[in-house]
Amino acid sequence: MDGSGLVPCPRERIVLASGSPRRRDLLRMIGLKFEVAVPEVDEATLPQADPAGFVVKRALCKAMSLTSRFPGALMIGADTVVILDGRVLGKPVDSSDAERMLGALSGRTHAVYTGVALVDVKTGLTETGYERSLVTMKELSEAEIRSYLKTGEPMDKAGSYGIQGLGGIFIKHINGCFFNVMGLPIGRLYEMLTAFSGRLAQEGETPGE
Repeated sequence: MDGSGLVPCPRERIVLASGSPRRRDLLRMIGLKFEVAVPEVDEATLPQADPAGFVVKRALCKAMSLTSRFPGALMIGADTVVILDGRVLGKPVDSSDAERMLGALSGRTHAVYTGVALVDVKTGLTETGYERSLVTMKELSEAEIRSYLKTGEPMDKAGSYGIQGLGGIFIKHINGCFFNVMGLPIGRLYEMLTAFSGRLAQEGETPGE
C-alpha cells in the first residue's frame, strides 16, 4: 500500500517513467512508494498533435517504453510543455534558446499542459489525462534574464523556468493547478489512480497486488 493510505495504489510495484526530480518529489509528497526509470524514447520522434493530445501521447509513449523491464508494475508517464502563441516551448537546447524563450514569455500569459499516462503491464489497461494551467509572467529585464540563466535553473525545464524555484519570483498570476506547472498535476493523478483501481477490480484484479 502507499504511505498515506489516502492515495490509491493500484499495484504493489509502481514505476515513474521520468527523470524529473520535481515529479519524484511530488509523488513522495502524496505518499506513493515507487521506483524511477528514465524513459527509453527519443523525444524528437514522439507524435505531434494539439497541445492536449501532444502531451498525452508523449506521456503514454514514455510509460510504454519501459513495460518490458517491469513485469507486473504500474507505469506512470508524464510530459509537460509550455504553449505560447500556439507554439510548443519545450526544454531549451542551450542558453541562447533559454534566453529566447524567457524573452518571449516576459510580460505575457502562457499555457502549461501536462499529460499523464498510467499503464498496467499485467493487464495492458491504460488511463490517460491532462491538465492545463495559465501562467502570467512579469516583464523581465535583460539583466534579470541573464542573471537567471547564470543559475542554470532554466536548462532542464519546459519553457526555461522553474516555478518551484527561483523562477517563481517572476510569476504574477496562475489560473489553474500549481503542481501542473511543476510537472505533475497531483489532483488529476489522484482521480486517475482512483478510476484505475476501480477498472482493475472490474477485471478481477486485486488493487495493490
